[in-house]
Amino acid sequence: MTFKEQIQEGIPAVLPQPKPYDPSINHAPKRKEMLTADEKKLALRNALRYFNPKDHAELIKEFTEELENYGRIYMYRLRPDYKMYARPVSEYPGKSEQAKAIMLMIQNNLDYAVAQHPHELITYGGNGAVFQNWAQYRLTMKYLSEMTDEQTLVMYSGHPMGLFPSHTEAPRVVVTNGMMIPNYSKPDDWEKFNALGVTQYGQMTAGSYMYIGPQGIVHGTTITVLNAGRKITKNGEGLAGKLFVTSGLGGMSGAQPKAGNIAGCITVCAELNPKAVHTRHSQGWVDEVITKLDELVERVNKAKAAKEIVSIAYQGNIVDVWEKFDTENVYIDLGSDQSSLHNPWAGGYYPVGLSFDESNHLMAANPAKFKEEVQKTLRKHAAAINKHADRGTYFFDYGNAFLLEASRAGADIMADDGINFKYPSYVQDIMGPMCFDYGFGPFRWVCASGNPEDLAKTDAIAANVLEEMAKTAPDEIKQQMQDNIKWIQGAQENKLVVGSQARILYADAEGRINIARAFNEAIAKGEIGSVILGRDHHDVSGTDSPYRETSNIYDGSRFTADMAIHNVIGDSFRGATWVSIHNGGGVGWGEVMNGGFGMVLDGSKEASRRLESMLFWDVNNGIARRSWARNDEAIFAIQRAMENQPLLQVTLPNKVDDTLLG
Repeated sequence: MTFKEQIQEGIPAVLPQPKPYDPSINHAPKRKEMLTADEKKLALRNALRYFNPKDHAELIKEFTEELENYGRIYMYRLRPDYKMYARPVSEYPGKSEQAKAIMLMIQNNLDYAVAQHPHELITYGGNGAVFQNWAQYRLTMKYLSEMTDEQTLVMYSGHPMGLFPSHTEAPRVVVTNGMMIPNYSKPDDWEKFNALGVTQYGQMTAGSYMYIGPQGIVHGTTITVLNAGRKITKNGEGLAGKLFVTSGLGGMSGAQPKAGNIAGCITVCAELNPKAVHTRHSQGWVDEVITKLDELVERVNKAKAAKEIVSIAYQGNIVDVWEKFDTENVYIDLGSDQSSLHNPWAGGYYPVGLSFDESNHLMAANPAKFKEEVQKTLRKHAAAINKHADRGTYFFDYGNAFLLEASRAGADIMADDGINFKYPSYVQDIMGPMCFDYGFGPFRWVCASGNPEDLAKTDAIAANVLEEMAKTAPDEIKQQMQDNIKWIQGAQENKLVVGSQARILYADAEGRINIARAFNEAIAKGEIGSVILGRDHHDVSGTDSPYRETSNIYDGSRFTADMAIHNVIGDSFRGATWVSIHNGGGVGWGEVMNGGFGMVLDGSKEASRRLESMLFWDVNNGIARRSWARNDEAIFAIQRAMENQPLLQVTLPNKVDDTLLG
């Protein structure tokens, strides 16, 4: 069968032969035992409903073994034989160009060079899934190959509910992930209901088909490290010779060493998983790998003396690094952490003193003991950070729930008031007031042609647009503009592409609209092929997350989720090609609501109208909410937006004289 025929086949009428478990692939750890005997039967019933009853007797033994061995039913047998990657959009079968673009993005999320656990359909974060199983993948791709522009595909946590009649202005796909009743949104609820096959953790851009590899976070991390450096340096001296220590080389965290290089510092990033270390090193995202602490100390001291720009992966536990640098008196300038602590009990964070394999065994065999060891490690981790902070290290929480889980473990991480943490979230200190409140966030695009030349042309278009805008930009956002111009000008030389021909660029609403409009005009002229717009959910308006994206909302509303819900609803009727809303995101199940979109530009007048309407709302919804929280930068930004768009009228806050409050 050709590739197109395999896509159109969906779930095969004749079952393919079982596929052997491939130990060379980076697999998800075994999930802990959560189901009763009756619930296991229910999980099997749920899995078998995808198949003709004639195949049930053959599959039930296999699915039972998967549930016992891995804690989930992945249906490995149905894994396609073709190579998984983002093909040029013209290679996909279908009646809708928009649907073909979505197929491209789905396959990009599952590309072996992109996905963390590709055989388990997990893109990043240890549990950020595109689908729960391979039957869902096959059925979804079949639906997309059949749909017209007058249908909408409805996705329930990885399950394609079906194609429904709609209209050309409607989204082609509407995605929800993990939308639980609030009282059933604790971590063990995810374990149970995911094992049953009725929900999944879509992370942010995994289950919304908009992950573009580590590049997706490189830019945000670069901006974060640059601005963190500006807090500890004077007179623009830069980060030469300064040391940044962090951890995690998985899906999102794998961006950190590359960002450190671009920011111009020395980066040490610890990672226990040898396959993750090998992947990032082989891809050129980290310069060197060291496995011994004494060698690491020697190498860092040499780099400091020479003021090198270098990134080093330490294959081992991050706690050992913090403690070793303390005893050896290695000064750390910047510190953070990006292990997947939204997922602490199932592979997101590993205990000190145990190997990677020992930890994976313990988390399934004795979850209570594993949790005890993780919490003990978090206490040690925090204690080591505190010692360095006392010497002057600037430590910031990078939104991975490190401080939250450390506090739950009883670590010495709370401020004197007993309410707040000792250390700021990077959103509170850096990204919130410097970027999000002004409307700057992770705008991204993918060249659907798969042609690197198209990506180079879009880079040049974006750079020209920003340079022109910078000439008249207000002083309040000149630094943001210059950082982004520098970024896009150096994007090609930094070799950021993994998987699809994609780019990310922090821009405000005006910048996003101007860039998208320029792309659409270039498509209309035949200069480039179609372009898929999107963004990370980690943005101005898409996410309500009290310990990350909205941690700098101080009016008491940071625990509400109206903004994210309105964002997705508004995008859906303003022209998005697909929309998604998730429970979970980067800080944990039950801790955040986050929404995203995708939009296909085809050079048409309709695409031009849609991009202007949708992108304006997608950003300014969040600025309006932030301005109502009395954030000065957001008040400035929304007033500027109202001046530029007469149809926009936003309720502004009146500030209270503090002396009246006593």
